[in-house]
Amino acid sequence: MAQRGIREFDAKRMLAEHGPKYIGKDFSYDGKLVLVTPKTDMKKLAKEYPWLEKTKLVVKPDQLFGKRGKHKLLLVDADWKKAQKWIKDRMNKKVKVGKVEGKLTHFLIEPFFPHKEEFYIAMKSERDGDVVYFSKEGGIYVEENWDKVIQIPVPILQTLTQAKFEKACAKVLNKTQMKLLAPFAVGLFKFYRQLNFAYLEINPFAVSGKNVVPLDFVGKLDDTGVFESGLLWGDVEFPVSFGMTYTKEEEYIKTLVEKSGSSLKLTILNPKGRVWTMVAGGGASVIYADTIVDLGSAKELANYGEYSGNPSTDETYEYAKTIMDLMTRGKPNPKGKFLLIGGGIANFTDVAKTFKGINMAFSDYADKLKKHNVKIYVRRGGPNYKEGLRNIEKHVKDLGLPIEVYGPETHMTKIVKWALEGKI
Repeated sequence: MAQRGIREFDAKRMLAEHGPKYIGKDFSYDGKLVLVTPKTDMKKLAKEYPWLEKTKLVVKPDQLFGKRGKHKLLLVDADWKKAQKWIKDRMNKKVKVGKVEGKLTHFLIEPFFPHKEEFYIAMKSERDGDVVYFSKEGGIYVEENWDKVIQIPVPILQTLTQAKFEKACAKVLNKTQMKLLAPFAVGLFKFYRQLNFAYLEINPFAVSGKNVVPLDFVGKLDDTGVFESGLLWGDVEFPVSFGMTYTKEEEYIKTLVEKSGSSLKLTILNPKGRVWTMVAGGGASVIYADTIVDLGSAKELANYGEYSGNPSTDETYEYAKTIMDLMTRGKPNPKGKFLLIGGGIANFTDVAKTFKGINMAFSDYADKLKKHNVKIYVRRGGPNYKEGLRNIEKHVKDLGLPIEVYGPETHMTKIVKWALEGKI
């Protein structure tokens, strides 16, 4: 399971669309909000959303970082003219948020909602179930007052009930507040579960009559829930964390994943590194990276990623080709380089099929790999692994490249030690 952050715009859009179904007909959130990017035509935006010129507004960056008020990145009670100028003055400008520096490119605009009381609610997925957090004192200082936050555990196969919420919050809410907030919390938990959120935080939210207004919303989705909840998510975006950007190659692998049921991940750590990995499986990728670091080659680790979920021959070819292209750029390193092709014992990934794709990439990059003095180490097990190992060993040797091949009888990370210590 990967928890993937989404924009506040998307989280609130989902709440406006699906909230009444789970929270009840008494819940009403109009979902008036727009997202502004560098490509947004502000004149067309105002025509499409007339309320922008008719109401006071709140404007803030929407790029997966919090404490925007503390960092003076929050505009409140502004008219449309002032909102436009505020965004224009900050669009594509670099700012520092904590220790992270990044460029501001996305802004959320929504109506300003005057209020007095602020509440806090959050829901978090854990190994043994979920935890619901609630505080009568929400806002930017909730962390400093964490001792006032009520925690309500919800074990697996159970749900949050009104009785459970009322019992936990009986000492902090009066009858009027409880009558509104208990059904809201129960319904919000259903929304959280049904849409496969891994984390949901509304801090703060305010109350207006019978309506609850989310002022600030943080959401993370469980990306394995796409087949169950993807239609409910709509056209959701999974942006990178603030301050991070994708390289062209990382973006390419990302687009491959969006068209596939398999898992392909690639993060470039050091494009000039000597140690490159092509590892099958998320767990195995962690083990290989940890072993490389433990053996003192952290600075030489060039990439991190995985291919798994039984990718097709063509998908594996594109993935392998991308890695080989990256590792054979620039001037050859006098010490040479290593390509570690590894993984555990696959459950259903066809090793022969994926290795066929890797062999296709070796054919394309054989000359460049020789020029860069690349040594190849392979360790794999799983369906058709003997055929796969036999084929990759013969093919690579026929191309004149140095290769060592091992099956499941060899410990998974042995090839890392042998490669880095030059024992083979």
